[in-house]
Amino acid sequence: MTDRVGVLPSQALRAFVASGALSGDPPIRADQVQPASLDLRLGPKAWRVRASFLPGAGRTVAERLPDFAMHEIDLREGAALETGCVYLAPLMERLRLPADVSGVANAKSSTGRLDLFTRVITDRGVEFDRVEAGYDGPLYAEISPRTFSVLARAGARLTQVRLRRGRARLTDAQLAAIHDASGLVDGAATIDDGLAFSVDLSGDGPIGWRAKPYSALIDLDKVDFYAPLDFWEPVRRGPGGCVILDPGAFYILMSRESVHIPPDCAAEMTPYLAVAGEFRVHYAGFFDPGFGHAAAGGAGSRGVLEVRCHEAPFALEHGQRVGRLVYEPMAERPDILYGATIGSTYQAQGLRLSKHFRAG
Repeated sequence: MTDRVGVLPSQALRAFVASGALSGDPPIRADQVQPASLDLRLGPKAWRVRASFLPGAGRTVAERLPDFAMHEIDLREGAALETGCVYLAPLMERLRLPADVSGVANAKSSTGRLDLFTRVITDRGVEFDRVEAGYDGPLYAEISPRTFSVLARAGARLTQVRLRRGRARLTDAQLAAIHDASGLVDGAATIDDGLAFSVDLSGDGPIGWRAKPYSALIDLDKVDFYAPLDFWEPVRRGPGGCVILDPGAFYILMSRESVHIPPDCAAEMTPYLAVAGEFRVHYAGFFDPGFGHAAAGGAGSRGVLEVRCHEAPFALEHGQRVGRLVYEPMAERPDILYGATIGSTYQAQGLRLSKHFRAG
């Protein structure tokens, strides 16, 4: 296993599992290992809590939990997690990281597309979704359904952790060189503190989806099951070609650019600054090596945008910048790539709801 700076690849994650640096109860499954991250599983119980919280320096989650817990929930047979509520669930995984390895967590794509707000908490944590270098301890997930109530069971994979040695974000000059060599997007690339991307509102048909409030419960274990129109309404362009975003509403839109992530890079979607408008791409997300890459069965893939408007209605225009991809080098090329060969759901995607909804 290499000691180079960068995001740890699949083979390094397996080596960490073998050494005990990554462990689980029950043991970590082979299919939890992704090209540049590890899927995390909900444990057998959760608590409804009255408020989101961080334990803070010198304190554990277990020590703070009695201050916030309202009641305990058994997830072994499944339990409904309701909109507007906050839950805390221990995860099955535990970390014992080397002193030079840290981590960052993020919701999985299907979780974000359900507007299921999820963050990872560690003991002594002072930030959500951050794992300090050398961390030795358990992991917890904070879960807050925003639009759809969900039925969750122990073992559900709502979030993932990416481990890195050091911090080596690629510069704009490096991104420009990669784009010139292999094309990070189809067409010209806008590179400004990362790879900028914009929203696609073209076409005469539906250009997005708007979530319906007060829909039925979604069982997280059911894939390709639900009829989209029972939960979503199609979004079409309005006069002048724009879309008016309603405050508080949740939208699924699509990037105008088809992007690809080379096998020796990983990327993370970050929202644009608030000065871009009274909206934001709601969830940041991981993009694994091979996403949209020809070597992994892709020919460029659109980014799906989970968008929420705040404060006032906002007119979103075709081609408006809404976010950026920040790239990092892999410590070494992973031995698996994002794509059909490992069962990846969203390779070569267009406008796509979460895997729980029937296509077409």
